[in-house]
Amino acid sequence: MDIWTMHMPISGVDIFWPGLLLIGFSVGCIGGFFGMGGAWMVTPGLNILGFPMAFAIGTDIAHIAGKSMISTRRHAKFGNVDYKLGVIMIVGTMIGIEMGAQVVMLLERLGKVESVVRWVYVALLALIAWLVFADYFKAVKADKAAAAGGNAEHKAGSGGINWAPTLHKIKIPPMVHFNVAGIYCSMWLPIIVSWLTGVLAGFLGIGGGLIRMPALVYFIGAPTHIAVGTDLFEVMISGLYGAFTYSLKGRIEMVAVFVMLCGAAIGAQIGTVATKYAKGYGIRILFGCAVLACLCSIILKEFKYNTIATVIVLGSISIISLVICKIMIGGAINEIREKKAGIVAPESAH
Repeated sequence: MDIWTMHMPISGVDIFWPGLLLIGFSVGCIGGFFGMGGAWMVTPGLNILGFPMAFAIGTDIAHIAGKSMISTRRHAKFGNVDYKLGVIMIVGTMIGIEMGAQVVMLLERLGKVESVVRWVYVALLALIAWLVFADYFKAVKADKAAAAGGNAEHKAGSGGINWAPTLHKIKIPPMVHFNVAGIYCSMWLPIIVSWLTGVLAGFLGIGGGLIRMPALVYFIGAPTHIAVGTDLFEVMISGLYGAFTYSLKGRIEMVAVFVMLCGAAIGAQIGTVATKYAKGYGIRILFGCAVLACLCSIILKEFKYNTIATVIVLGSISIISLVICKIMIGGAINEIREKKAGIVAPESAH
């Protein structure tokens, strides 16, 4: 063992600790920006560093819970967390996760769990990627048409996919007003949406942020930045529950968790602040790129190209993290420049 490796006392393996810091920083940065836990990135990363898969999953869950606490606290300062919406959705999420897990147990008994879960994952990610990019191009087309027609009342980015107004017409009591998100709808809408995303999360073995963030935007109608903060709040709660269950099984390497959280503490701050300067569609496009990277890696892993799959996952999170850092730095520089010129930026006026 040299200065670049660290012994993990519970799992008994020696790990390259700078790799743990890089994973923690990248996932903190991406999680704070997109509002997702990052299980699809951390678990394969830990496994390739040398952790047995059970320890990779358990350590990942504990790290995600801690990282989400940091990001949620930061988003709360910006007013990006609708706690009322988050608490109501947790009800459906927990029930859905348990139902999804039971389906996995059934498939495991039938000996078909590995392949079925991967291909369902691929289909879901393809759907999310299509939704995000189709939404973007539809909005851009609407913006161009409005500009050509001289429609000054058209709001940029408002012409994309939006199923929420239709779903809000369902007036099944009790009706609830979510003040932070600016939504008035039946309480059953967020419960049913969170239940469906929970089933998928439990079935696919992920925290759910990858699914829930776009669901909050397209089905419930939350603004993108509110969807990010509220989703992180949910990831924090479900992550704490998952960390508790895995700790009882002795499958969490706390030394690795603390090392990754050192990186995540910095990355989460950067990712969260970057949402202040990014446009809603900028967040969604980067999110779509992350989804595509994950999709490619899973297909490659299914066909046993494990090394290439890992390179794609780790390479993509590094590149996306750099882009997020650039957004934050550029936004901060512009805000300082505007203040010096005597112009108050819209974000700082609140």
